[in-house]
Amino acid sequence: MFEEKDFFLNVEKSVNGRAWIDRLSAAQMRTATAMAQQYGISEILARILAARDVPLDGTEEFLLPTLRDLMPDPSTITQMDELVDRLVVAVERGENIALFGDYDVDGASSCALMTRYLRGVGLAPATYIPDRIFEGYGPNIPAMDQLIDEGAQLIVTLDCGATSFEPIAHARERGVDVLVIDHHQVAHELPNANAVVNPNRPDDISGLGHLAAAGVTFMVLVALNRVLKERGNFPQLPNLMQLTDLVALATICDVVPLQGLNRAFVQRGLDVMRSGKNPGLAALALAARVSGPLNAYHLGFLLGPRINAGGRIGDASLGARLLSCDDQHEAMHIAEQLEGLNAERQAIEKRAVEEAVAVADAEIGDGEGPPVIVVASPDWHQGVVGLVAARLKERFNRPAFAIAQKADGSGTGSGRSIPGVDLGKAVIAAVDENLLTKGGGHAMAAGISIGSGEIGHFRAFLAEKLAENVHEARKQNTIKIDAAMTARGATTDFIHQIERAGPYGAGNPGPLFAFPAHRVAFADIVGVGGHVRITLNSPDRARLNGICFRAADTPLGQMLLNAKNGDPIHIVGALNINHWQGREEPQLRILDAAKSS
Repeated sequence: MFEEKDFFLNVEKSVNGRAWIDRLSAAQMRTATAMAQQYGISEILARILAARDVPLDGTEEFLLPTLRDLMPDPSTITQMDELVDRLVVAVERGENIALFGDYDVDGASSCALMTRYLRGVGLAPATYIPDRIFEGYGPNIPAMDQLIDEGAQLIVTLDCGATSFEPIAHARERGVDVLVIDHHQVAHELPNANAVVNPNRPDDISGLGHLAAAGVTFMVLVALNRVLKERGNFPQLPNLMQLTDLVALATICDVVPLQGLNRAFVQRGLDVMRSGKNPGLAALALAARVSGPLNAYHLGFLLGPRINAGGRIGDASLGARLLSCDDQHEAMHIAEQLEGLNAERQAIEKRAVEEAVAVADAEIGDGEGPPVIVVASPDWHQGVVGLVAARLKERFNRPAFAIAQKADGSGTGSGRSIPGVDLGKAVIAAVDENLLTKGGGHAMAAGISIGSGEIGHFRAFLAEKLAENVHEARKQNTIKIDAAMTARGATTDFIHQIERAGPYGAGNPGPLFAFPAHRVAFADIVGVGGHVRITLNSPDRARLNGICFRAADTPLGQMLLNAKNGDPIHIVGALNINHWQGREEPQLRILDAAKSS
């Protein structure tokens, strides 16, 4: 597949079985040179930008993205004006509005966004988050009845609703209007809501399908704010820019592409978040023992999992309540509850992952194995199956589904995919074939409900439908490296410099650096997760601390542990700043390693 000259440091097969290649093409290298010369930025920063297809004339805009420049007219989204017109009526009449959200971070953030805005114009919306275990995803008829019986005159679904035909029809029959704000992939048929704003509906041409639900909700609020301002009935409207912290949180945690408007949302939102204006976020950061200024990593790996823990194994409403509350004492109480639930979730997840990996290992054996892993167990908690699927996907480099079964053999599951394999479309096709009772999602993640006796049929359907795509995607089993450097060059100043091209995440991958022929001076296992901590020595004796997460029982972890005081090895990882007791220190998050020839 590659010629020898294409291999970075001549690594054709690393300890993880990957080929190392330069992320930049020849054309991108030329662009990087021009960027460095024309804009006076470092060569490595220019390489990072060029490798992410930033055009030469787009350098300044990429380094300084603004919502003002990147925010389109919200009315370009199909049915936006109809939805906002109904919201305007509700606001001006002071109607009782009920919000129905999803139980994940995106749903909680979307509900908090809408809650905070409506409070700012004098309303007190009710919020309903369904129980993952007993109600499942999206609106259901009993929940709609409860909201209507409690006086709701308008129901707004957030991060859900685009496939909830019967519950929405039921609410409409009872005389209550329903507005849908969603972003999930849908088929051609839509529910009979008063308006469905979803940039991923088939007839939408806005080009905003990459937004998280909170991003779509923010667009709704921009349009609503514009109309209310024009009508002049509210002398002071909420400051929308102060709500971008919630959009940033959802954008990172829902793993949507960090490009264009999404990237601007995150940059602006992080600035707001660091000011500590949201008591819920501040309390959660304190409970999670975050040190240093909040960044995208903290959102995705520390705050997000704790908010999700409520929806996975506890009270699903905790996340939305935390992000909406203004009382510091209440915020600390909820954050402590989420911290405890997250610890419980980690223990449950660990047991389920170990069982799922053993099953998948046995199925794959010494062969190629199925293109899509589908595992199920009656012993798994429904709230952690998405995390189990993610671990399987990471370990076996292919899409994976984990299903929590009920006593009758039916189940609820989640899937995670690899780049190049659209899981959301496959799940919708399986629903059309009556292999699933319910299902939907995005290209990289999906959720399903499956009937008794259908798991084998579903597994066979995915194998047939996705085999070719998975095969092509897995052929690209490479790790793309932005540049080579040494421990001496990995300074905090250097890391701050490359952060200018962030925030990094889906669609804007964080830069990876190769450290050639470095020695492991120290290595041990830390934490309950089996993390491997090391100290690297460069050839000129500079030192750099590194961490390899959940690696103790993996080939990579064993290589690092066995390399202590041994021969030099090549290491690839991402650089970040570790904040400890008021100090900033560079740290390498290790992703791969190879023998130094």
